[in-house]
Amino acid sequence: MTVLVKICGITSPEQALMAQDAGADLLGLVIYPKSSRYVQVQQAVKIRQVIGPGAKCVVLLVNADKALVDLVIDQVKPDLLQFHGDESPEFCQQFNFPFIRAVRMREGLNIDAEVNAYGAEAGFLFDAWSEDQYGGTGHQFDWSRLPTSTDYPLILAGGLNPDNVADAVRLVKPDMVDVSGGVEASPGIKDPVKVAAFVQRAKQAAIINLGNK
Repeated sequence: MTVLVKICGITSPEQALMAQDAGADLLGLVIYPKSSRYVQVQQAVKIRQVIGPGAKCVVLLVNADKALVDLVIDQVKPDLLQFHGDESPEFCQQFNFPFIRAVRMREGLNIDAEVNAYGAEAGFLFDAWSEDQYGGTGHQFDWSRLPTSTDYPLILAGGLNPDNVADAVRLVKPDMVDVSGGVEASPGIKDPVKVAAFVQRAKQAAIINLGNK
């Protein structure tokens, strides 16, 4: 198997270039004012301009209104949207734009029902549940709750870092791993050493998985 690596919460063009140099496959820009990794649309445009063809740009939104989503699509021109809030399936689907749906792993969640309702072709990102935070908690959830086989891209998030990402890839076998706080020196500031280690260890674990098949 191979695994894609998404570095989320990029806040400057310099960070975007650094993450690409480290081998990241996707870069996430957070347009959500309550996040410590928030960037305004104008800053997101500047970051988008330095993302080369080897990486995809993902814009993360939380309970945004339609006007903001339309603005992001028009101005930032991301490859994918990521809806990380309480958006309904109808809201996410109305833009006819490829999106990732974040699934926060609350107790009693019916994963199959969530997947069937949203039909997110770009994948489902499974993240830790928090009562008052939409992602970026730094907390890990019980990976055994995830399905062992899927017909959609499975994206693993929640408390990942360079020390546990290899185990995550070996055990869960996700299509993609997503990290934000786990590779930071401080909120919104990525650590180049941690980013490089995260990418390298994720990719290496995927190669080992492939060799063990």
